[in-house]
Amino acid sequence: MSAPTPKPARRVRADAQRSIDALVEAAREVFLASGVDAPVREIARRAGVGLATFYRHFPERSDLVSAVFRHEVDACAEEAAALSAAHEPFEALVRWLERFTGFVGTKRGLSAALHSGNPAFEPLPAYFQERFEPVLRALLDKAAAAGEIRGDIAPLDLLYAVSRLCSGADRAADERMVALLIDGLRHGAGR
Repeated sequence: MSAPTPKPARRVRADAQRSIDALVEAAREVFLASGVDAPVREIARRAGVGLATFYRHFPERSDLVSAVFRHEVDACAEEAAALSAAHEPFEALVRWLERFTGFVGTKRGLSAALHSGNPAFEPLPAYFQERFEPVLRALLDKAAAAGEIRGDIAPLDLLYAVSRLCSGADRAADERMVALLIDGLRHGAGR
């Protein structure tokens, strides 16, 4: 007896997708300003939808927090290809790491929720790795092939190093610390 075939995901109507997109964007902004415990009414108002629409798409707050996190991860990951196409390898790597530094800063508002022990958030670290590791690997490989950085840098090590350097309290200090780290990537390049 074979396993049942999973049902294909239902296609979301265009108007429903606009509501979802508006809610995720509004939540991202509200989370940055007020944290993930901000009132749902504020998010719905900013998105221009009613509470019934909000709860239809995001029955639990964790659903919305996960959607915002995934949206931010996707936006950051997708930027790597454009940067790689528009810039020399090292410049593309630097610009993407700067973009990732900004992502880490915005993630700070979500950090407490993501580390709350809520099972809804358990898949998110794997999603982070699945999306970021390959794009950073491609940027690192190109820069190493051009002789601009050393070739022994593991993408996850670099992602975690940047994440740990960024306190989120002082964006300028975070950027300076990441700039020092990036400078260190050149040590031993071209050997």
